[in-house]
Amino acid sequence: MIEIRGLSARELHIDRFIAQPDEVWCIIGANTSGLTLLCDVIAGEEIDFQAELLRLPTDLGVCSSKRQQAIFEAEIRKDDTDFLDRIDPGTPARDFLTHAEDYRELIDLLAMGDALDRGYRQLSSGQSRKLCLLQQITRGVSCLVLENPYEGLDQASCLELDRILPQLWHQGLGLLVFVNNCGDIPPWCTHLAAMHEGAIALQGPAGAMLPAVEMLLKRQPDQFFVSVEELRKERLPDDTDATGPHLLTLSKGFARYGEVEVFSNLDLTVNRGDHTLITGPNGCGKSTLLQIITGDHPLCYANDLYLFGRRRGSGESVWDVKKQMGIVSHDLHRNHRIAGSALAVVVSGLFDSIGLYTRPTEGQRQLGRRWLQRLGLADQAGTAFRQLSYGEQRLILLARALIKVPCLLILDEPTQGLDEHNRMALLDFLAEVAAEGLCTILYVSHRQDEYRSFFTQHVRFT
Repeated sequence: MIEIRGLSARELHIDRFIAQPDEVWCIIGANTSGLTLLCDVIAGEEIDFQAELLRLPTDLGVCSSKRQQAIFEAEIRKDDTDFLDRIDPGTPARDFLTHAEDYRELIDLLAMGDALDRGYRQLSSGQSRKLCLLQQITRGVSCLVLENPYEGLDQASCLELDRILPQLWHQGLGLLVFVNNCGDIPPWCTHLAAMHEGAIALQGPAGAMLPAVEMLLKRQPDQFFVSVEELRKERLPDDTDATGPHLLTLSKGFARYGEVEVFSNLDLTVNRGDHTLITGPNGCGKSTLLQIITGDHPLCYANDLYLFGRRRGSGESVWDVKKQMGIVSHDLHRNHRIAGSALAVVVSGLFDSIGLYTRPTEGQRQLGRRWLQRLGLADQAGTAFRQLSYGEQRLILLARALIKVPCLLILDEPTQGLDEHNRMALLDFLAEVAAEGLCTILYVSHRQDEYRSFFTQHVRFT
């Protein structure tokens, strides 16, 4: 199925890797291990490399963050909203599939039946990931490369994936899986390899290799080294003090796309210190709720919404609202498609912009460099954001959200793309932030191991 010998690409050096047709390999590695680069090489991304031998299937399918980003950017280029009397929903999801009627059972198992008639831009991040998977399967590929297949999926979809993919493998579909977390190693993989410092350090049958792989990954260093005491000193002035404890009040909140209702009659109050966990299945409206709160959804003005003591739409600008917020979301991540360095993206958090349009002061640049240092990314300051791995990009966006130590920290699945150590380090850090009262946190997650005790209220969508 796949054979690699003597491959070199930047920090990547693979001496030998062979995946036979009757094997399902899972390759695991930390954010700095070279895992993403190896995935990109196999997926056929434009990566400079040399290899003595690189043998891949001719009809290889790929489901990765880069492929999802490519679909999104193609949709943006076709956006006709400016020429219509309504928001262009994008290409119907059904149009991405080949002979969808032949895969009706698979589509229903992934709970995508109703979503196929929606436009691509109306899909949640989890639904767009499932659509990417279905797109590759329905076009009849012989081998499928999956990068972090469980990320962004609700628990029911993860369980269905664990039923569907082994069945497809037994029917002849080759599978190669890349993951960052031990908990995401598929139970159905037959073989396991671990990346370390740009090389495959361990490889062999999954059952025999798992203990050694877990030990190797435990030795990976955390990148998230942030002192809460430092943040207290760096916190920007908070001009919401006069509004009292109320940060957010939504009464009978609703959202819809055209005639399709997403949610309705939602009441939500967030006071200072009300750290709020938001959960629910893919497509139920979790991210849409956050977009209404941040002002990134047109229905933010139609809802009865108060932010920092002012009714939304009462004359405030979007900048008045966002200056008290720090945001990490799927939409924000994929909208960072313009040119810009890692340092510029971090510093842009002080201006609440995507890209820098105001020349930062030297003090602001120094603050940005301190954040890169804290995340172990100081040597990437001048690297283009889009050239970083997905996990590194996510860390950069976390720094962008935290740089001003905002009153309200809005995190929509912030650990996507992070390895085990960085994911746990981020959650431990947020627990300290909550305990010290530095920010009030709104947090969307599908992962039960992220349901921490510092969350004081839980919004459950159905």
